[in-house]
Amino acid sequence: MTFLCLHKCREISFWLFSRIALTSQQVIQLGFIMLEVGSVSIKNTRNILIKNIGDACIGAFCWWLVGHGIAFGEDWGRFIGTETYFALKGSAFEVVDADGNATLTNGYEYAIWVFQWTFAATTSTMVSGAVAERIDFNAYIVYSIAPPLSSTRSSCTGPGPAAGPPHSSGKTICSSAAACSTSLGRAWFTAWGVSRPSARALWWAPAPAASIPTGRPTRCPSNPPCFRCGRRSACDQCSFLGQTLGILILWWGWYGFNGVSTLTLSGGGATIAAKVMVITTISAAFGAITNSVIGKVRLGYWDSGAANNGLLAGLVGITAGCSTCEPEAAMVIGIVAAFVYTYSSKLMLKLQIDDVVDAVPIHFFCGVWGVIAVSLFATKDNYANVYSAERADKCAGAFYGGDGSTLAVGLVFLLALIAWTVVTCMALFLGIKYTIGIRVSQEVEQIGMDDSKHGGQTYPEMVRKTLA
Repeated sequence: MTFLCLHKCREISFWLFSRIALTSQQVIQLGFIMLEVGSVSIKNTRNILIKNIGDACIGAFCWWLVGHGIAFGEDWGRFIGTETYFALKGSAFEVVDADGNATLTNGYEYAIWVFQWTFAATTSTMVSGAVAERIDFNAYIVYSIAPPLSSTRSSCTGPGPAAGPPHSSGKTICSSAAACSTSLGRAWFTAWGVSRPSARALWWAPAPAASIPTGRPTRCPSNPPCFRCGRRSACDQCSFLGQTLGILILWWGWYGFNGVSTLTLSGGGATIAAKVMVITTISAAFGAITNSVIGKVRLGYWDSGAANNGLLAGLVGITAGCSTCEPEAAMVIGIVAAFVYTYSSKLMLKLQIDDVVDAVPIHFFCGVWGVIAVSLFATKDNYANVYSAERADKCAGAFYGGDGSTLAVGLVFLLALIAWTVVTCMALFLGIKYTIGIRVSQEVEQIGMDDSKHGGQTYPEMVRKTLA
């Protein structure tokens, strides 16, 4: 082969591929599978397994055919991609010589495709747990097509690390557990843009996980099958081992979410990536510790579920600001995230919304806190190193000398994202409800998805009796 790649192409592709195991769809899906299987009745285990495999596979198909083009193609009104990137076709996937002839497949673009597919498909999986044991499988398949088709980015190419690497990748994917993701147009809000000197909303990886509630409101006294672990009644068939293993696997994958979003090791990228992982660790740890203490005070014993959810709350809360905050800020963000999770979870119970894995308290409420937190705690030096030295004085966090513009823009961004998600998801789910139906019957809920829909339960009868 010829020397082929430009140095940048080879170096960035190596960084992506050498770390892709941390953020790969398999790792993330494995974490969600373990968490969800550990949170539902054993009579619905196979249903969880096939849904999560479907998320990855259907996500890959849709992301290849249309999704990547919508997200990264030529802009139309700074809102949606067009013309190129569909089905991995177009000049972006080729290196062209001086005469305009294609000479080499562009490995960097393929690496970006894999990296972004992880986020696009994960948006489906996030809602899988929230609606587990109730949603009709056919309805879920229709729904799972939406996230890879509706994930858009907001980024601009800029020179050097301060302006952003060439393609903003995971740091600008706005994951919505309701399955409709958007960042509302390239350079409308993102701090990576170089076309406007004004304040920008700050987020790093999939942080603005504005997970709009999708679990159907269920009045538990009249519907016993809705009872879940840690809810209004005990659930003997839940596996706290599975939940904990799933959380630890997700923690592992989060280093890929946040660290690999630098997309490069050059120009200070390695230093940023290393610090990002440290900041991520601190927030996760303090989230787990704080929520464990809260659980001890509330329940009178040390609860593994409280530690697990606190850890995940800390991860979600820090993702927006992991590149621009300092360790002491990460500690505060993790602590506050634990309280945000606890009280939002209680709110869900008060509203009688059945969310099996607490996806909404963790991904929506803690995600909102994350966007607000980075608007408060981002330092000028970190902002200058990661985004733009010219805007650092104006766009630093309100607690670190900023003028509050970033907070204002962040709030507008959140409102826009939530509005988009509510409208698109209501249209999607109402369409499903009044066509093929969205929820299984109460009889199917009581029998279990595995026996009624998937050819039998996962575990042998002897194991089921032991676990019962």
